Amino acid sequence: MGLLKGNFSFARFQVEGQLPQAFFNFVNNRIKANSFRESAKSTEEKRLGWVSVTDILDADFKEANYALGDYLIFSLRIDRKTVPPKLMKIRIMEEERQFLAQSGKTRVNKQIAGGIKDKVKSEILARLDPVPSFYDVCWALSQNTVYFSSLTDKVADDFIELFKKTFSLGLIRLLPGDNQQIAEKIAGAALKKEDASLIGREFMTWLWFKSEERNGRISLSPGDEVELHFLKRIALEAGEGEYSQGVVCSGIHAELKEGKEAIRQGKKVKEAGIRLISNQNEWEFTLKADNFHFQSLKLPVAEWDETGEDPSGKILERIYLIENAAKAIDQLYNFFLKIRYSAHWEDREAKLLAKWLN
Repeated sequence: MGLLKGNFSFARFQVEGQLPQAFFNFVNNRIKANSFRESAKSTEEKRLGWVSVTDILDADFKEANYALGDYLIFSLRIDRKTVPPKLMKIRIMEEERQFLAQSGKTRVNKQIAGGIKDKVKSEILARLDPVPSFYDVCWALSQNTVYFSSLTDKVADDFIELFKKTFSLGLIRLLPGDNQQIAEKIAGAALKKEDASLIGREFMTWLWFKSEERNGRISLSPGDEVELHFLKRIALEAGEGEYSQGVVCSGIHAELKEGKEAIRQGKKVKEAGIRLISNQNEWEFTLKADNFHFQSLKLPVAEWDETGEDPSGKILERIYLIENAAKAIDQLYNFFLKIRYSAHWEDREAKLLAKWLN
């Protein structure tokens, strides 16, 4: 599931660097030069490249046009081969015994053992079929933003590396702490950098409070209002890494009381299921506080003629709805930061939040 249909999980990146002259000619050459290429009997554990988002077998982009209005859309294909550890162990034992029988030696030294291990691994990899995975990419050119359909750091690292190799442009993960208001507060010593790393959790905790304050209605400015509700599952955590302590609430009554008690004890919301309503559109998704990843974003039902021959309109409509969900969360986050670092926080908001907890 991705850009074309179903729910869409994604991380966002900011494009770093200047787009070259004759950009679309440049992209046409570079994306094809770095498209996915299969290799028979390959001993590579990982092979990756670009393919069409509308036809995963089209690595030459002959049938599909990746340029769609202000967007470039394509997919990252990663093929992986994984050697089963027990098979590896058995084959190494067999090779070592064969070596000892043929050489007349009584033991295998370190250098020979290393050579046997490499030989066995290469032989197994050459016989294995790779397991392919596909990750959709949507590059919004005018916004210098890329939407990538994987939430896994290792996959994101591969994506960033290939993107830079292909387009000579860097990608920066968009994180809650990478915000102009946050940067100004750190520069002015009003906020410690280590506290800024957890600002996303504070925002999500505040969101839970706002979702119950006025039946979920939040006024961002006169005439601009969104509606937001927390769904059944809420995960809270205090601390980081091995010192973290968490609790998961998955009900709507007693369990959520447990969640509020966890907040009183210092925990903050790490992720939560959310229903968001804005401009007569409704989304459901899980939002992760530490990186603002959207998981399983369910889009509003689009009014689209499924019998139409050109799917471009449907794809553009889905992209529009994905962008607007992200935009609404960004607006809420900036609204929170504006309140959080103003006199209004101590004078009113923090008191209301404390009353909500009690």
